[in-house]
Amino acid sequence: FPEMALALWKNLLQTTKKRILQQRSLSLYNGAHGYEEELIKKKLQQFSGGSISLSKEDNGIGILTLNNPKLMNAFTERFLFYQNCVWTCMKWENSCNSCAVLDSCESRVTEVEEDGMNMCMFMQNTLTRLMRLPLISVALVQGKAYGGGAELTTACDFRLMTPGSEIRFVHKHMGLVPGWGGAARLVRIVGSAAALQLLAGAARVDPERARSLRLAEDTLPSSDQGSALAEARAWLSQYTDGPDAVIRAVKKVVTAGRELPLEAALRTEKDIFGTVWGGPANLQALVRRPKHK
Repeated sequence: FPEMALALWKNLLQTTKKRILQQRSLSLYNGAHGYEEELIKKKLQQFSGGSISLSKEDNGIGILTLNNPKLMNAFTERFLFYQNCVWTCMKWENSCNSCAVLDSCESRVTEVEEDGMNMCMFMQNTLTRLMRLPLISVALVQGKAYGGGAELTTACDFRLMTPGSEIRFVHKHMGLVPGWGGAARLVRIVGSAAALQLLAGAARVDPERARSLRLAEDTLPSSDQGSALAEARAWLSQYTDGPDAVIRAVKKVVTAGRELPLEAALRTEKDIFGTVWGGPANLQALVRRPKHK
């Protein structure tokens, strides 16, 4: 039985993995929508400043850090690298979680309509891929996450804030609405009424209010960057301890349940179940006969 189950698991794993990766690689927008990705890349390359770094730790945590304090982390051509970071995370096989660190992050808006629409589609594509990653992600907010920075936090599974930090959707004051998917994701996180308050009121959301709205899961004790990152790692570990394949499967079934109609979500859940049924973690658990307390 174990040998047959393992063979079945490997076959289903390869088939389902290929199909899911194909789905995840699809963009929301392409040339048929008037989206010119190369055009927006060329435009972004005209701007400079700041940095984005991606590192993978021995414990499997990927750290994506946005750093541009002089310009409040305004999104520049570095977000071309940000897009590449998301693609890199998609290819990671042995990592099951990630942490995006934001420190005083907001966006600058292009004044040309065509550029604005292309940037909108560019960032929706990128942040949707981030949201669909088969990794559990958390946004660690240090300082002020305004505008596009606030939208970015909604693409993560969880949000943690440090004392004195803020999330604020300031789009109204710029004569705009969110365009990077932040409004749609915000509604799913806090509900339509609360989302309307945050968007129409451009309200400052401190850690306490963020927790009451369920926009943030917790406030970390420390505002020091190094300490806060260590605390975020420890917080995240409660959800990522366990076999990588199982944690990734958990994220995939939750993503399916959030995005697909019920019947399609059920069929996808069945397929993903098949990738872990009879797999190493399942077989080892049967041998251990764990008791649930």
